[in-house]
Amino acid sequence: MLGIIIGVGAVIVIIAVGAGAQSLILNQVESLGTNLIVVIPGGSEEDGPPAALMGIQITTLTYDDAMALKDKKNVPNIVDVVAYTKGVGSVKWKSNSYDTNLSGCTIGFMAVEGGEVDKGRFFSKEEERNLSRVVVLGSTVKKELFGDSDAVGQKVKIKKLNLDVIGVMKERGTVAFQDYDDQVFIPIITMQKLIEGVNHLGLLRAKIDHEDNESRAIEDIKLTLRDRHGIIDPSGKNDDFTVRSAAEALDMVTTITDALKYFLAAMAAMSLIVGGIGIMNIMLI
Repeated sequence: MLGIIIGVGAVIVIIAVGAGAQSLILNQVESLGTNLIVVIPGGSEEDGPPAALMGIQITTLTYDDAMALKDKKNVPNIVDVVAYTKGVGSVKWKSNSYDTNLSGCTIGFMAVEGGEVDKGRFFSKEEERNLSRVVVLGSTVKKELFGDSDAVGQKVKIKKLNLDVIGVMKERGTVAFQDYDDQVFIPIITMQKLIEGVNHLGLLRAKIDHEDNESRAIEDIKLTLRDRHGIIDPSGKNDDFTVRSAAEALDMVTTITDALKYFLAAMAAMSLIVGGIGIMNIMLI
């Protein structure tokens, strides 16, 4: 009897944990918003997950691609675009050092990701284009390096490059599994040329005017990139990029979390059945 009670309790607990995990994951994905479109280098939707998500470096997206998508002549429903080249590294100030995420990005970050500056300012379009040696700190990085001291106006070093701190972001926490506080924001051209030594992007995020225009915007994005990359085939089989909407990402995550929840429930039920059979055998002896 005790075994059955424990088994039933295990089923209830596992199902509850699975549902809680599913809710947490879905909330993180939904926090991105429903009017965002993600463009990832490599692959196409028909070929399954893009190689970039498998840890393979793909170099098919460029800064000029991002600027082309930002042009309303190409994508009329676009609000703004943020392009990223990311890395990791130590940020140093005097004798203090802190390992964090390096986000080379365009100024579209503020409009697309909803960033807010607490102290100082974000970098400008001119600073983005002109290899300016400036940086904006996430709130966690600021606290780890400077404590209660003012960071704006100080110089930090990232991979032997001295950068002027021009701003500190407001504390935001984790959104869509990304800790916005534990990173630094660097003009993307500076990040590419002076820190990482690359010319390609890691990903693009585009914000559109309304979720009802999502399908049209996705098609315009595909047409623009195919034209720029010399891809003639309209089927998508030869695309060297992948376009995902927030809704598609949510559906994919829901499918995965549902499968996980049912698997956990099945495992708990199996344990209960095995326990019941054991008790039955004892009673029949």
